This record gives sequence, C-alpha cells and structure tokens, in this order.
Amino acid sequence: MSDPITLRFESRLSVPESRIWQWITSLDGIAAELRPWLRMTAPKGIHSLDDVQVRCGTRLFRSYIFLFGVLPIDYSDMTLVALDPGKGFLEQSPMGSMTLWRHERRILPCDDDPDSHLLVDQLTFKPRLAAPLTRWFIRRVFTHRHRVLRRRLSAAA
Repeated sequence: MSDPITLRFESRLSVPESRIWQWITSLDGIAAELRPWLRMTAPKGIHSLDDVQVRCGTRLFRSYIFLFGVLPIDYSDMTLVALDPGKGFLEQSPMGSMTLWRHERRILPCDDDPDSHLLVDQLTFKPRLAAPLTRWFIRRVFTHRHRVLRRRLSAAA
C-alpha cells in the first residue's frame, strides 16, 4: 500500500479577503475552477456554503463527480471537519476513489502587501488505484483551478 500523496498550491490575489471567501465557498466559483475537467453536483437550493448548516465532522451532502461534465467517475460525501468563516476550511470527505481525501483551503495575509492575500490549497490523498495517474490528474486539476481563480478574481478587482 502506498503512502498518502501531498500537494500544495498557492495563489497571490490582490482582492479583499471577503471576495476570496465568497468565491471559494460558492458553487459558481467551484464550478468555474473545475470546468472543463470536472463537474460536481449539489442538492437543489445550495448555491454556497451559506446555504448549508455546517456541523463539523458530519456529512453536508453527497456530490457526484463527472469527468468532462458528463462521465460519472466518483462521489464525495462532502464533510467539513473544521471551518473558520472568512479564513478557510478543512474538508475531509469520504470518496469512492480514495481511502483518504483531505483538502485544506486557507486565505492568508501577505506580509509585504496588506491589500493582497495568499490562497493556499493543501491536499493529502490516498487513491484506491493508480496512484501515479491520480497524482498527475489532481495536480493538473488544481493547477487549472488556481489559474482560473487568479484570472477571474483579478478581472473582478
């Protein structure tokens, strides 16, 4: 059995912390970041984290994951184990394809510029199969996610 894989992604953003938080907790923001690689479902009426009653450690809902938006490939029982509103969260969701999926997303201040923030994604995961391929794919998806969020949030500034 292989060891868990850890990946880290960072983006420096010159927008208010509240705008970053709004983006990273909205389904529109998540969908934009994942497109065209993946699409995740959510129950009707949920548009952001504000629409869900969060009880840390308890499943929020089941999300189905589609490759290229059409091919069902996985599910995630969306579970937050820690939530710091406006600053970040720690998601540790049971998934069909992973024995471990842990995603920490934090908004940090930039010491050299009070108008900028660092968005950090720290992932730790353990695929059930094809670890090298899964690592490549997850790296590709999150590199894309950060490229999209930098472009979208910079355009909005």
